[in-house]
Amino acid sequence: MKIGASTLSGFKDKLENNLDYFEELGLDYAEILHQYPNDEINIDSLESYNLKYSIHSPIVNINIASLNKAIRKTSIEEIKKSIDLANKLDSDIVVVHPGSIPFLGRDFEEEIYGLANSAIEELGKYGQDLGVTATIENMPAFEGHMYQNMEKLNQTLDEYDMFMTLDIGHAYHSGYSADSMYYDRIKHIHIHDNNGEDDSHYALGEGSIDLKHIVQTFESKNYDGIYIIEVNDKDSVKNSLDYLKKLDE
Repeated sequence: MKIGASTLSGFKDKLENNLDYFEELGLDYAEILHQYPNDEINIDSLESYNLKYSIHSPIVNINIASLNKAIRKTSIEEIKKSIDLANKLDSDIVVVHPGSIPFLGRDFEEEIYGLANSAIEELGKYGQDLGVTATIENMPAFEGHMYQNMEKLNQTLDEYDMFMTLDIGHAYHSGYSADSMYYDRIKHIHIHDNNGEDDSHYALGEGSIDLKHIVQTFESKNYDGIYIIEVNDKDSVKNSLDYLKKLDE
């Protein structure tokens, strides 16, 4: 089992402090949340660690499905910077959020999904040219979040020969049971817990998700990607790592 952690757990801290902590825990993988205050990355510093990286492209003020052409174009270009970073770090995975539908955009849902799919395809091809896999993440059940429906996302990615980041907490919040989260386009996993009522990003075992069943399902299917612990604080990273190690025994 490949286990890593997201710098979400200390995103307000210096990036190096997060990576120091991950190494102390014995992790082999780290996912860098590539946005302020860690939008400017020192490549040499990252290469000094014994860690392999995935990159989470920026999410604040980003919407690749925006009806505003300038915002949509800028959002795509910002995500391409994350793909460029992954290429420089010899990283295979960049996680991308699929966009959102604003309140006054609800009457244009079909058009907005068309814009999102065009952007997804563009980012996929850009990544392929650089040897990087842009993986699209399923979203939680909040109004306006696109691709809460994993079947629909899997179908879109199948059409473009692209891959998914399964966010287990998002899927559970959107009503998916532990039995229904496996899709053939999943190449990367965010793992955290909740009670189904909010996208809480609890430590593993602190919510009601049957994480053991989900992990066993993926392991039985020979899943070869990384389980990225995506929780709110550093203590939760350690507790979640201990939880996954027990599952792997």
